[in-house]
Amino acid sequence: MIKSRLKSFQYAFQGIADLIRTQPNARIHLALAALAVFLGWAFSLSAGEWCLLALAAALVFAAEAFNTALEYLTDLVSPEYHELAGRAKDAAAAAVLFSAAGAAVIGLILFLPRFLAIIGG
Repeated sequence: MIKSRLKSFQYAFQGIADLIRTQPNARIHLALAALAVFLGWAFSLSAGEWCLLALAAALVFAAEAFNTALEYLTDLVSPEYHELAGRAKDAAAAAVLFSAAGAAVIGLILFLPRFLAIIGG
């Protein structure tokens, strides 16, 4: 039982590696998440603010992973163009966009006032 649970973690980490290696947008999300963590550290976010930041980043990466999985599966079952396959991919991409936009709003709420305070003195 423990061996199979450890194996499932191995598969999950392989999925993360594939996501980062093959998806340019996932690398962009990773860079922006790293920047947000740096800014969070620099601005000494509260525990609640860290929770919001972590949740936002997790949702973006989860949406990106689901989108990639759906693209792989769609390409497997419909290697040639089909309108419904394209629409499925577009809907999955929209989910990533929604989550990224939400994360951006959270980032603005957390960091913009702090930047303005620095600029304004």
